[in-house]
Amino acid sequence: MSKRYTPEFRRDAVELVRSSGRNVTEVARELGVSPEGLRGWVKQAKVDRGEGPDGALTTAERDELRRIRRELAEVKKANEILVKAAAFFAKEIVK
Repeated sequence: MSKRYTPEFRRDAVELVRSSGRNVTEVARELGVSPEGLRGWVKQAKVDRGEGPDGALTTAERDELRRIRRELAEVKKANEILVKAAAFFAKEIVK
């Protein structure tokens, strides 16, 4: 089961990696987090600072993309309902 860490904890963990000169595995062990998780946080922090690879999404962009995808799914459901309602009422008018 995965744990959820606060944004503050993540930020502090990334800063510890950056400022301590120690590697991710050592810091992760000290903090009691997964090395892979901490490595991901460090990588995402680099992207957020504009130091990531071309095309990498910042945290804000990822959040916006998630929101837009959720909104799109809702709009598609609403559209599907409207299409079915229009078909139903079209049949009723023809009768």
